[in-house]
Amino acid sequence: MTEGTLVRYAARTPWRAYLELTKPRVVALMVFTVAVGMLLARPDLPPWSVMLGGTLGIALVAGAAAAINHLIDRRIDALMARTRARPLPSGTVGAAQAFAFAVTLGGAGVALLIATTNPLCALLSVAALLGYAVVYSAYLKRATPQNIVIGGAAGAAPPLLGWVAVTGAVEPGALLLFTIILLWTPPHFWALAIHRRDDYARAEVPMLPVTHGIAFTSERIVHYSIATALIALAPVAIGMSGWLYGLGAAAFGVRFVDMALRLRREPRWAMPAFRYSIVYLFALFALLLGDHFLRG
Repeated sequence: MTEGTLVRYAARTPWRAYLELTKPRVVALMVFTVAVGMLLARPDLPPWSVMLGGTLGIALVAGAAAAINHLIDRRIDALMARTRARPLPSGTVGAAQAFAFAVTLGGAGVALLIATTNPLCALLSVAALLGYAVVYSAYLKRATPQNIVIGGAAGAAPPLLGWVAVTGAVEPGALLLFTIILLWTPPHFWALAIHRRDDYARAEVPMLPVTHGIAFTSERIVHYSIATALIALAPVAIGMSGWLYGLGAAAFGVRFVDMALRLRREPRWAMPAFRYSIVYLFALFALLLGDHFLRG
């Protein structure tokens, strides 16, 4: 880390460091999918108390999971150029402080979910937190190159949690939204892992590009991208969405697969493919929401 970077992070105000522990950009996309799950769960608007309390509660639990991930990964983060300036490896926040912050966020989130939604939503939110922060971060990430395939279940939970917050039940529509993100997750993270392959190798994290090479990983990205683009059309097939969503999902899906094919030909497309995957997921859920309200 350069001297300038150390000075910049030492001068960073504490609240910004704690905010960074929650991975706010990641949580923002998750919160959006939570809201979409809530709004798709029933034909009319859910009660505002459920929407606001549920969304905030799930966001707090997600922030807690992110903070625990920072805590567990602090030694790995110190070895990687992309992450060595994060609050824990840079010394801006101590491990005990980060743990207390995570417990506070998680406890507040679960309490809010119990108060405003239902016990099942709170229980599944805790399961997602443990799945990401403990099963994935503490074990899978270091144990297997299939870490993100298995651990992706926790990251795919937000729209399902939103749905359950409103209905109190795990229904087919919720499982479909979960499956879309579950299949989307490997090509999203593997594209970044290709770009940061040397960093992961230095930190001895067995990401697929490190253990099996870029060509093998790129091929798997194509497979998962095709599967994601196809399953993303399923809401039309089951009557959950209409033609507006179907046309948009098809168009964005073609581009998603095209980016994967470009990456398979040339590794320099790794970061463009990674960035587009975020656009793609946001577009899918925005289309789901728009189609839902336009159809009344």
